Amino acid sequence: MKKSLFIFVVLFALIFANESYGQKNPKREFRGAWYPTVVNTTWKNMTTEEIKADIIYNLDIFKKLHINAVVFQVRPQADALFVSALEPWSRFITGTQGKAPEPFFDPTQFVIDECHKRGMEMHAWFNPYRVTSNNKEILAPDHLYFKHPELFVSYGPQMYFDPGNPGSREHTVKVISDFVRRYDADAIHFDDYFYPYRLPYLEFPDEESFIKYHDIDGFGRFDKNNWRRNNVNILVKELSKTIKEIKPWVKFGISPFGVWRNIGIDPTGSESSSLQTNYDDLYADILLWMKEGWIDYTAPQIYKEIGHARANYLPLVKWWSKNNNGVNIYIGQSITSQLEINNSNGDLVNQLYRKMAMVKGDNNIQGNIWWSGLGFSSNKKLMDSLMNNYQKYPSLMPLYKNIDTLPPKTAKGVALKKGTLVWTAPIANNEMDKVIFYCIYRFGINETVDISNPAKLIDIVGETKFRTDGSRGVKYVVTSLDRMQNESKPSNIVIRR
Repeated sequence: MKKSLFIFVVLFALIFANESYGQKNPKREFRGAWYPTVVNTTWKNMTTEEIKADIIYNLDIFKKLHINAVVFQVRPQADALFVSALEPWSRFITGTQGKAPEPFFDPTQFVIDECHKRGMEMHAWFNPYRVTSNNKEILAPDHLYFKHPELFVSYGPQMYFDPGNPGSREHTVKVISDFVRRYDADAIHFDDYFYPYRLPYLEFPDEESFIKYHDIDGFGRFDKNNWRRNNVNILVKELSKTIKEIKPWVKFGISPFGVWRNIGIDPTGSESSSLQTNYDDLYADILLWMKEGWIDYTAPQIYKEIGHARANYLPLVKWWSKNNNGVNIYIGQSITSQLEINNSNGDLVNQLYRKMAMVKGDNNIQGNIWWSGLGFSSNKKLMDSLMNNYQKYPSLMPLYKNIDTLPPKTAKGVALKKGTLVWTAPIANNEMDKVIFYCIYRFGINETVDISNPAKLIDIVGETKFRTDGSRGVKYVVTSLDRMQNESKPSNIVIRR
């Protein structure tokens, strides 16, 4: 009787441990890091080699944290951190808009190559409408503003494209479609800046465009808010269609402000009382875009703490989960609102474990994206928590069932040569089946090969080789990942006795 009870207790403990372990370290989970350039004040004083070293420094931190998607800002302000015939070089790379890096290098191509080498996706982050941050900035002589000033408006100290002018949308679509054709980015990403955040007592100056275009667009004279929302809807819909026509595997993701609408305004809104909302202030109808399938993922920015008076983390996460509309959801997390939060008593508390438990325990949410990834290096406690607990092992991307779920072919001829695993890339029948990354699994020599166990996944790489740590009494298998990170069957087993 005692022996049976003991066996039962052990089995129960093992089952419970495996279930909680699987929740804490899932096989598939989006782990993104925003890599902003609009806040960059250092590159302009660096050499090309120093800038490259700075990028590599941050990417290596991301790799150590098992980040699998780097959201790199390539167009902060109607400019380019990539080669473009349509917009000038960004001032955030050299300090002067229109001036290329010297000696020359392409920051975006460099980031794509370095991300893929490390087995990480690169999501190209564009801002659709912002042109300047203040009225002291100097635009490049060949900036579009000097050719078509009618496309631009000033609001407060900043300049923006006028979303109500069809020419603004056409230019943005042209810029992004040109980028998608020429660069092997894994996704196009927008954040929350559509119409700008409202300034006190100052109306956005689009009356001229409204008078000119509202009848054409089918909106009444007193229907400006819906007209504005429709302007953004047209852009999102056109971009979705254009991106997929050029490269069906390139994902389109948007990271909106964390509050769609307050429940006090709309009974379907969230339990919040935010001063700004997506729908009413930014004119971003994110729920429509999700419902229509115009975007492949959304990452609401829920940066506040649990218990915040206006934007409480818990009900906001639940609201987005409930309103997922079948679209992948990744929670935008602030790295500064996790471990040391002032509660109502003024005490410092740790909320990370509660937030991670909530996200990882919700089947409608597939991961997190961290703001800002550049802050990890100064937050050692958070890095330790992620490395030792919540992102302890590498993780594959969530599936995108709306795009493709067919697995690629398996890597061939895996062998161990002088401590390095090598193999041959399988031949793809089409671009969707092309193998981009490889998963390396390690098992004890007597263990059953089980690639569903995330603890056995030791790395994801972008090359057809992997340097082992020299462990003995182990065996390895390799799987292939295509552009949507569908996973192949395991390769042949390689044993190191």
